Amino acid sequence: MMTPTRLLPLLALLAACATRPPPIENVVPDTPVQAACRAESRNDPAVKAVLEQLNPGNWANEQRVNHEARVAELRAYRECMRRNGAPLPGGVEAVRPL
Repeated sequence: MMTPTRLLPLLALLAACATRPPPIENVVPDTPVQAACRAESRNDPAVKAVLEQLNPGNWANEQRVNHEARVAELRAYRECMRRNGAPLPGGVEAVRPL
């Protein structure tokens, strides 16, 4: 039988999990060039080739493939932005392993 002293921590844990995160404010919408480059980078052949290696259920494979897909998508996005002459967001490009 659940006593009130045992039920209280469970209710507190449930309440902590049920709270919503604060709303995101001051989000700047993408420019038309950024939106086009994001769509192009999602459909990039390199990104699709990496995602074909995904093996659901294998945690290590999922982590590796998702990371490589994010890197390939970011690379395709930056290449598209450069090709269109748009300024890149951020200041310093991430270090890439050789």
